[in-house]
Amino acid sequence: MEKTDIKSLDLKKLSDYVESIGEKAFRAKQLYEWMHKKLASDFDEMTNLPKSLKEKLLQSAAFTSLVVVDEKISQIDGTRKYLFGLSDGNIIESVLMRYNHGNSVCISSQVGCRMGCRFCASTLDGLERNLSASEMLDQIYRIQKLTGERVSNVVVMGSGEPMDNYDNLITFIRLLTDENGLNISQRNITVSTCGIVPGIKKLAEEDLQITLALSLHAPNDEVRKSLMPIAKRYSLSEVLPACQEYFDKTGRRLTFEYSLVSGVNDNLKEAEALATLLKGVNGHVNLIPVNPIKERDYVQSDRKAILSFKNYLEKNGINVTIRREMGRDINGACGQLRKSFINKE
Repeated sequence: MEKTDIKSLDLKKLSDYVESIGEKAFRAKQLYEWMHKKLASDFDEMTNLPKSLKEKLLQSAAFTSLVVVDEKISQIDGTRKYLFGLSDGNIIESVLMRYNHGNSVCISSQVGCRMGCRFCASTLDGLERNLSASEMLDQIYRIQKLTGERVSNVVVMGSGEPMDNYDNLITFIRLLTDENGLNISQRNITVSTCGIVPGIKKLAEEDLQITLALSLHAPNDEVRKSLMPIAKRYSLSEVLPACQEYFDKTGRRLTFEYSLVSGVNDNLKEAEALATLLKGVNGHVNLIPVNPIKERDYVQSDRKAILSFKNYLEKNGINVTIRREMGRDINGACGQLRKSFINKE
């Protein structure tokens, strides 16, 4: 018999499940609070549940609780990178970044990734599988419990393409923002996509107030295709209108992620094309000095090129910032720590 993933159930579905195993519905509220508010690691911590219920749960419920396989702490900025072990032996990674405005956690949405972006280590071994909503949630829960510090912002920008795991992503967001759980504001959640148009359009209809971030990385399809295979399927003439549709439906300002790669997409010709492309779009460009990975020969743009690119955009009315580099000394970029761990194994 397949066990029920109870941490992926909303309160109504959890009540139905609890009643289906012969228990009173009020037990669901207690169980939900232990999982999503008190962040219990196992049933033994749930002190107000009777032993008979715990025995039933052990028989019929799958309880997601991630195990820390490795933790690296940056000596530069205190960023913490975690490798978590899943119940099937797979490994995922998550990052805790501390800012003045609060703690931000970057989570993975898949084990690996099949999008093939050329500058990203997440995709080097392809896609293993999707993460369940509970496995996405528990990255945040474990980090909050381990540090004893409140997580206020969540970015779904780690390994994987969130739109390639759409249903679990939506369940995750609704549970994370539920007032009966951690109750993180939807406005403090950012979901990044490499540009899967049907997913963006679907997300616009979900009545959510999250931030949508598009991995743009080039101002034209030609350069974008060389960096991101997904651009061969969805051109910018399809992707940008879908993003505009998201803004029109939600009123949430868009974020455009742009990784600067030396000699590829970081000259003023590209900056000019980008300013033209985004003219009149209600969005914000986040320039990212690319984190080099040894499997690729991409080189990070130098400081002068980065500042010149930023200044050109600003002069042409584009809202732009340079992302602060976090955890550079601990393989801070997506997929790097997991890849090095797998190689060692």
